[in-house]
Amino acid sequence: MRFHRLFTDPSAGVHKRRGFSNAGHRFADYNAHRKEESRLQFRHEVKHKISNLDMLILRQRLGAVMAPDCHAPNGEYEVRSLYFDNLEDKALREKLDGVYVREKYRIRLYNNDPSVIHLERKFKRGALGHKDSALLTPEQARRIAGGDVRWMAESANNVILGFYSRICSEGLAAKAIVDYTRKAFVFGPGNVRVTLDSHIRTALRSTDFLNPHCATVPVPDSPCILEVKWDNYLPDAIRDMVQLGDRCSSAYSKYAACRMYD
Repeated sequence: MRFHRLFTDPSAGVHKRRGFSNAGHRFADYNAHRKEESRLQFRHEVKHKISNLDMLILRQRLGAVMAPDCHAPNGEYEVRSLYFDNLEDKALREKLDGVYVREKYRIRLYNNDPSVIHLERKFKRGALGHKDSALLTPEQARRIAGGDVRWMAESANNVILGFYSRICSEGLAAKAIVDYTRKAFVFGPGNVRVTLDSHIRTALRSTDFLNPHCATVPVPDSPCILEVKWDNYLPDAIRDMVQLGDRCSSAYSKYAACRMYD
C-alpha cells in the first residue's frame, strides 16, 4: 500500500460534483461552517478498510513501537455510540455523498460503563476532523435518547447548547446504536493515534442506549477499520508501519453500515 494512496482524502473533489450542486441550502450550511472553522483545531484523519489478517499484522507492528491506550487494559475496549439524524437523514446522506464540510452528533460510552458518557460533536472538513465533547449523566443521556430535551436549553455547556439548537432547528433524533471493539495505540511525536476497529454490530432500530442487554447483531461483511489521526505531521516510522500492500483510503462509515436495516 503506497503512502500517497492510503493518505489521500477520498472525498476530495466530491463536494464539487455532488455535495453542493444539488441542494441550495447546503451553501448556507457551508458559509456558517466556514466562520466556525477559523476557531477550530483540526487533526488529520485517514480511515481504511482492512482484513482480519491485516489487523493481526498491524497489531504486531504497532505494538512494537506505539504505546497502548492508557485508558483501557491492553489498549482494547468496547465502544457503543448512539447516532442522531433528522427526518431527511442529513448526516447519513452527506456522508454517503462525500460532502466536504459536515457535522454529526452522537452519545458514546465505553465498556458499557455509564459512569462516563460523552455527547460528541464531530466536525469534518475533507480529511481533517475536529471533535468537541461534553459529559452527560446517565439520566441526561436517557432523556436525550427519549426525546426529552427542553432541559438542555438551560445548560451552560456549549456542546449541549449547540446540540439543542440542532434538535430544534433540524429535528435531530436518535437513529442507530453502533457497537464495535477497538484496539488503540498512541505515539507522542505528532500526537498520533491509531485505532483498529472490528466486530461492528448494530441494534437495528433500537435506541435503548444504556441497556447493557440491548440485543445487537453483526453487520454482514463488515471489514476491520484502520484509522490514523495526527496533528501537524505523521512520523515516518508510523507512516511505514501502516502500509499494507495495494490498498487505498476509504470512506467507510460504521454509522451508514448500521443504517442499512432501516
